[in-house]
Amino acid sequence: MSLDSTTARGASFWFRALDAFAFSSALVACAAALLAAAASRALGFAPAPLVVALAFCGTVAIYCVDRVRDLARDAGSSPLRSAFVAQHRRALLAAGALAACGALTAGAIAGVRVLAVAAAVAAFGLFHRRLKHFAWAKPAYLTGSWTAVAVALPAAAASESAAPGLARLVLVAAVVSGAVQANVILSNLRDAEGLAARFGARRARRVAGAFCAGALALALAGPRELHALAALPLAMGAAVAAFRPGERYGALIADGALLAGAALALGIQR
Repeated sequence: MSLDSTTARGASFWFRALDAFAFSSALVACAAALLAAAASRALGFAPAPLVVALAFCGTVAIYCVDRVRDLARDAGSSPLRSAFVAQHRRALLAAGALAACGALTAGAIAGVRVLAVAAAVAAFGLFHRRLKHFAWAKPAYLTGSWTAVAVALPAAAASESAAPGLARLVLVAAVVSGAVQANVILSNLRDAEGLAARFGARRARRVAGAFCAGALALALAGPRELHALAALPLAMGAAVAAFRPGERYGALIADGALLAGAALALGIQR
């Protein structure tokens, strides 16, 4: 076997592994969990394991169900992901069911306030199939849902003595939502029905960059605990600059920027 053949097989293996990580919803679930952990530290308290577990499991459950239910519709805009979902449909449904049980358990143990926030986000997630037809509403509820998972869940789980002030809560939510909004714009550029696509790639990227710049300014201008969150808009800004029209860009680069930014923020916060 030649060296070139071995290298090609190795590259093919890593491409398949990355595709599985992204298309199975594991990537976005890890991003949600790390965002909740990083936001917790920015709010002034240690991440609660139950909240991190709820963010991860809830994201897996919602995304697995949505991708299986919308398989036929997504085939045109996301053929690689659709092929993966079609091939692993039963495994994804099983993973979604197990994750839903984990999310319900974590939410019930964490308390009524946490469970209420999670239920509101789950409602939007389960109705995503219908809501995403409303182009103007889609960016708002997607960003709101992700911000609720990352910021509202940790705040709801905090004890009264550790509860963050309203100003801190608003600042952290604004930084996170700015980065998430940029992600939503980038991820929807290939969707012909989406709002971002209607404005065109160049204009949409400028808007996404503006959200990143605003979030970065807020993170650096805020209290010292917020400075580490600057990693989020910086990572998303890099994704904006590296924009490519291909499907793997949205699945790996745009969503991966959220994961990388959250991980970097957590590393700085330690």
